[in-house]
Amino acid sequence: MQNYDPDQRRILSALCHGACFFSATLISVGIPIAILFFTDDSVTKANAKEALNFQITIFILGFASILLSFILIGFLLLFPLIIFSIIAPIIGIIKVLEDPSQPYRYPLIFRLV
Repeated sequence: MQNYDPDQRRILSALCHGACFFSATLISVGIPIAILFFTDDSVTKANAKEALNFQITIFILGFASILLSFILIGFLLLFPLIIFSIIAPIIGIIKVLEDPSQPYRYPLIFRLV
């Protein structure tokens, strides 16, 4: 088993979760995908996969909320989704900075990757 630099693991893992704040651009998925392919660290890869799953979930739920807004239910779902998409990555960044040996898992998301 290989030992990994905890500082590098912290930075790359936090970068994966922080990329979620660029959700309107390809950077939000590009950074975790690049880290996923270029690192050998299993914890950093787990954080990159989790960040990708988070972005996919937010996209799917956002699209569903927009479609449901035509029958006025989507507007009720959109506000909690926006709050969740801001708060969850902040918690993820804090958790991976506190304990770089454990990957952070977002609650209530689809795990497709």
